[in-house]
Amino acid sequence: MRILAHRGLWSAPEEKNTLTSFSRAFENGFGIETDVRDYCGKLVVSHDIATEQSEPFAKVLDIYNQFNSNEILAVNIKADGIQNLLSRDLQNYSIDNYFVFDMSIPEQVVYHKQNFNVYTRMSEYETHPVLEEKSEGIWMDEWEKSWIAASIIEKYLLSNKKVSVISPEIHGRDKTHIWKQLKQFKDNENVLLCTDVPLEAKEYFV
Repeated sequence: MRILAHRGLWSAPEEKNTLTSFSRAFENGFGIETDVRDYCGKLVVSHDIATEQSEPFAKVLDIYNQFNSNEILAVNIKADGIQNLLSRDLQNYSIDNYFVFDMSIPEQVVYHKQNFNVYTRMSEYETHPVLEEKSEGIWMDEWEKSWIAASIIEKYLLSNKKVSVISPEIHGRDKTHIWKQLKQFKDNENVLLCTDVPLEAKEYFV
């Protein structure tokens, strides 16, 4: 199983989505999940509306290369119409181990047409993943109730899809049930766990 550090490896909320948190994640051998949108014609990292203080996405990719990392970059798309900017940055830094997700459905169509690596969403509200047949993987999320089970993960793995599971503590819920379900996939690199506590996950899934 591959571990994605949700907004980097941080110990305090203000460190989320910072260059420091990304450096820590890469240094410890984790991939990352981060939020990307445009600001003044360039891509920046920001979950909310971007400001001039938002870190350039290119700096994240530069740090990624400095660590010679080949871990997965999960790029949460927070704005429409940024495909060309994103394609340029990924190509400039020779990044190919990535996927994009969480865009609107019309935007997802565009990402597929432009041959991006795309994961489609699945949750208790999105029970049938959109454009599943075209997607490289499934981004599984639980908002308010537990539904993710080993049998569901196995179903998509058998369909040649990768599966990334959102750890419930990200939404303020207990993670015990999902982590137990994921234990059997600890040696499967097509299963990913996106978590706020990557160091704890690394120890748990040894």
